[in-house]
Amino acid sequence: MTARVVVHLCATCDADGSANARDALQTSLDAAGLHTDVVAQSCMNACAEPVSLALQSQGRATYFFAGIDPVADRADIVATVAAYRKSSGGWVDDAAACGRLRHCLKGRVPALSSGS
Repeated sequence: MTARVVVHLCATCDADGSANARDALQTSLDAAGLHTDVVAQSCMNACAEPVSLALQSQGRATYFFAGIDPVADRADIVATVAAYRKSSGGWVDDAAACGRLRHCLKGRVPALSSGS
């Protein structure tokens, strides 16, 4: 079984709406049966393109997105988490299912190997 996925959603970019957006996203991910925790993250240094979001899971690649709208892009975020969970080592080779998020990707970092 794949380790739990953590979605870090910037709470600094949109301090007023971030709690509601996180709750709605968590509800959508739970409804999709994805084992995911949506957590508030202070500034992730993508202030020029708010809002930022990162995906992480133990032993899997980390993804960093900027310029997302956590409300309007919610379905694409859910699809991206699903693709991430299904992929080998968190390395999503075909991002077509990710919708608009594939254009918001700023970085993908390989997982640390067990010897690192």
